Amino acid sequence: MLAACSSDSSGSPALLSPSGSPVDRAEKKRGGTGRVHRVNLTAAPGRLDLGGGTTVTSWAFSGRAPGKEIRITAGDTLAAELSNQLPGRTTTSVHWHGLALRSDMDGVPPVTQTAVRAGSSFTYRSIADAPGTYFFHPHVGVQLDRGLYAPLIVEDPKEPLPYDDEWVVVLDDWLDGVTGTPDDAFAELNKGMGGMDMGGMDMGDSGGSSGHDMGNMGAKGASPSASASSGQGMSDGVSGDMSMKFMLMGATSDLLGGDAGDVKYPHHLVNGRIPADPAVHTGRPGSRVRLRIINAGGDTAYRVALGGHKLTITHTDGFPVEHRQVDALLIGMGERYDVLVTLDDGVFPLVALAEGKDASGMALVRTGSGRAPGPSVRPKELDGEIVTASQLCAADDVRLEAKKPDRVHRIELTGSMAGYDWAINGKRFDMADPTAHPLLVEEGQRVCLDFVNTTDMWHPMHLHGHTYQLGGTGPRKDTTIVLPGKEVSVVFDADNPGQWMLHCHNAYHGEAGMMALVAYRA
Repeated sequence: MLAACSSDSSGSPALLSPSGSPVDRAEKKRGGTGRVHRVNLTAAPGRLDLGGGTTVTSWAFSGRAPGKEIRITAGDTLAAELSNQLPGRTTTSVHWHGLALRSDMDGVPPVTQTAVRAGSSFTYRSIADAPGTYFFHPHVGVQLDRGLYAPLIVEDPKEPLPYDDEWVVVLDDWLDGVTGTPDDAFAELNKGMGGMDMGGMDMGDSGGSSGHDMGNMGAKGASPSASASSGQGMSDGVSGDMSMKFMLMGATSDLLGGDAGDVKYPHHLVNGRIPADPAVHTGRPGSRVRLRIINAGGDTAYRVALGGHKLTITHTDGFPVEHRQVDALLIGMGERYDVLVTLDDGVFPLVALAEGKDASGMALVRTGSGRAPGPSVRPKELDGEIVTASQLCAADDVRLEAKKPDRVHRIELTGSMAGYDWAINGKRFDMADPTAHPLLVEEGQRVCLDFVNTTDMWHPMHLHGHTYQLGGTGPRKDTTIVLPGKEVSVVFDADNPGQWMLHCHNAYHGEAGMMALVAYRA
């Protein structure tokens, strides 16, 4: 069922198996504490309470979303048994997002394992040796956009940061059980916009890899090119052959280079709650709190700020950075940020503005008496100094040694809303033939990935099994935003043998085909 270790008759290169002996050797090198942390995860349908009397039917781990946090110490072995109780013949898996674990435990059917069938179980077992803020979710279809996700915190036994308290903050965009399912949304998006009869207006096929231009059909106040990139600017009531139940119109953001997203979400959640009935963190004035912020969304970048406070960024994607004090930060799907904040006295909104979408999620910090702000509050910090990962520097102890790359791969991001043909290097990934066009690396190499975004849409690009560095001194990350028309170069050391996915962490772009396989040569 897994890729073989030898060349086939066509002369394709021999690829290392995700469960080959080099994978075992790499796992032994991780050392470990010898402690085993056992958890049970049951993926099943259920009713979820989003607060304020809002309940939805979705899929979740053990009946809650976010699922119960897993917290272990670096060097511990995680042994997580997944029980698939999803309806019908629905298969699933668990991907441990950001962890550099062994390849056959990465949770990507059919590349690293056979999908877990309904009524069956599978145990993931691997050493988690890198402290940081992570999370886990399925890697089957668009299941990520349901309730199947939860935080994974790997604590540092020699934690250098001084703080008094901690708050894990999980952000999510939500439609499941409200306007339909993620599969319904993908089915609509996947039709594309080419050749649509929009009330007598021939959309045509925009053609090419950046073909999002829809002429002068821009949203009021938006430039045509910005609104066009996701087929935006048309009203929901437009007539034609295609309903616009899920496709978002008019969402634009300068921070994201234009188009902000494809999908309409009725709710934006912070720790599983809507703004009308928010989650609350209770603290004391003057205490120093570490916020671990995770974007588990499917299609939304969030601009995050805590009203009345400055944030000091200390980590991104689990790895330390040179500390940077900001008013707000921008976090794409799959990214994580750790920040420190010294709490004032009162009640303060933690707002996650859905970037470009005219909506937000909210939670509260309460350290004293005071009236809670309303659900539509927009603290001034959201319009202050906003930082993205490209403006950060890696901390000295995790910065990669300067070295000429042994292997350079050009990762051209291609596709358009016209055909919803998102791809890498013009090739849409085929799960039925996952090793067809691998990006080859060899163990011990320094590898450079040159992301070149030829599309009119931003893409958060996630690499499994490794942490790369942005440029020569940038932060160490596993997920990074690549803006439309821009290039981003990252480097990593090929020190974790196996087969690994590289993909856009927009759930719908990835499912449409913006994925590739980074494979170690046997």
